[in-house]
Amino acid sequence: MVEKLYNSLENVIKYQDEMVYAFGETIVMVTVAGIVSTLIGAVMGVVLVITKKDGILENTLVNNILGKFINIFRSIPFVILLAALIPVTRFFMGTTIGLKGAIVPLIFGSTPFVARQIESALLGVDSGVIEAAYAMGSSPLEIIYRVLLREALPEIVYALVITTVSLIGFSAVAGTVGGGGLGDFAIRYGYQHFKTDIMVVTIIILVVLITLIQWSGERILKKIKH
Repeated sequence: MVEKLYNSLENVIKYQDEMVYAFGETIVMVTVAGIVSTLIGAVMGVVLVITKKDGILENTLVNNILGKFINIFRSIPFVILLAALIPVTRFFMGTTIGLKGAIVPLIFGSTPFVARQIESALLGVDSGVIEAAYAMGSSPLEIIYRVLLREALPEIVYALVITTVSLIGFSAVAGTVGGGGLGDFAIRYGYQHFKTDIMVVTIIILVVLITLIQWSGERILKKIKH
């Protein structure tokens, strides 16, 4: 039994160090890109909400420009965005391959998604609560922090969980063009060298990772709602 299992996972065992390293790269890519895209996307989402028609800081010009900018990047498939951002990636990172080469496209690809998710979450806040805070003399910043962000916190957490899962998928796509991580490992060792066990184990790792993230997100949501 043990010998049969060893034979079926021979390539996985042989390249286990490379797999562990690739897993670490995926975690770093998702973490860095997730933090940066969340910070930028959250600001964009808030600006979209407060500058909309009848918003607390209504500014249709800013709203339209920012909305169109976000829509443009959201409409570009990630694999095409990877190629289009090569000059930008090289400028900031000095390379377009490996871990460094994947982070910039991941940020550009996920930030518009985060912005729209945050916007959707904030738009779900009861307008009556906002009006009550405004009537009590709260400043726009106080309304944003004490009303909008706090009231929409469960939806924001859920949006960030979805974003993290999407980033794992994006990181795998980045691996197909030498972006590093598990995607790159699966393509180089599993697909190109016809090592099926590596491909299968990589898929299992990604499925388990995504499941853990979703489970953690659900636990956090329950605590926040209670």
